[in-house]
Amino acid sequence: MERRPGVPRLLREINDRAALELLLASGPLTRGQIGELTGLSKVTASQTLARLEERGLVEVVGEQAGNRGPNAALYGVIPSCAYVAGLEVGPDSVTAAIADINGDVIAEVTAVPDGQDDPVSVVHNAVVKACRSAKVALSRLRGVVIGAPGVVDPRTGDVRFSFDLPHWHEGIHEALARDLRRDLTIENDVNLAAIAERARGAAQTVDDFVLLWVGRGIGLAVVLGGRLHRGRSGSAGEIGYLPVPGVPLAEDVKATPGRLPSLSGGLQSLISAEAVTELAREFGFSGTSAADCVTQAVAAGARGDRLLDEIASRLALGVASVCVVLDPGLVVLAGEVGQAGGTGLTSRVEEAVARICPIRPEVVTSEVGGKPVLRGAVLAALDQAREDIFAS
Repeated sequence: MERRPGVPRLLREINDRAALELLLASGPLTRGQIGELTGLSKVTASQTLARLEERGLVEVVGEQAGNRGPNAALYGVIPSCAYVAGLEVGPDSVTAAIADINGDVIAEVTAVPDGQDDPVSVVHNAVVKACRSAKVALSRLRGVVIGAPGVVDPRTGDVRFSFDLPHWHEGIHEALARDLRRDLTIENDVNLAAIAERARGAAQTVDDFVLLWVGRGIGLAVVLGGRLHRGRSGSAGEIGYLPVPGVPLAEDVKATPGRLPSLSGGLQSLISAEAVTELAREFGFSGTSAADCVTQAVAAGARGDRLLDEIASRLALGVASVCVVLDPGLVVLAGEVGQAGGTGLTSRVEEAVARICPIRPEVVTSEVGGKPVLRGAVLAALDQAREDIFAS
């Protein structure tokens, strides 16, 4: 029989990974519990824990009383064995969060560009400020994910264009990695919101869903088979350019040196935050933002129904177009308009979609509060860090 000297080492790596993944997912466990849940024998489980302890990844964190005999030691992952950074970049500010390997955020800071146009300086300052607040050396970060509005090329990891961040362009990925002296990922912000939704929100049990974000512009994240679908060039989900009846076509949609694409025409001219605010004024509602207007309409009862009906009919044009192509199991409304509309808006969108296409999707409001893009960036960075630990 041919001998495979690499098999024992491979088995050890598989066992170590299984035990560490279990502890990360379930929290502190005894050796016996780890053996039962992974199928490892007591001896193998003990050897696995010993290796993980030697690597500085797990430690005894307490005891669990048993019916007979001495208490069993509880093992847990050492939170400080690795740290990650997640960032949300916008035109007016950059928010950075530092989390330990368990995903607990230990510092979150917001930095204002203050006239600086250089993305490298802006990101560098935010990361350094967050690390200083967390009392974590930048060199200890094992995952860095940056969420930004715009199209990110999945083949290169670089920004192809961003309307709100004109200084983010091809070559910025390499410049940021060189400055921070580590690999990093730039991801579309709506995609990161979808990651957070699947991990912590309304899509936890769904493999196929779309997340429609309505804010300054509109964006769509597509998750199929539990994986983000970015498209060949990273443009999957640029639903703002969708042609819709009665609205001028979007023109000048391609970015060229020195000129960004237009945001006029197509679906975005009907249902962006600016469009919702203008529409609300026609129905007698005014506020400092689209969210304020929608919140007023929801609270106004019958007086606000006409506005909510019109917003839903406009959203339905985009949702129906997606549903007849992808037939997702779930549609999540996110962003300021989706959050403010709540079930009053989602139920109307369901009805409006069912009237114009053969599919009636389940439409729900996002359940991820706070900063979903930032949360998604942290979660994506954690996946990177854990994979790095498993592979090392």
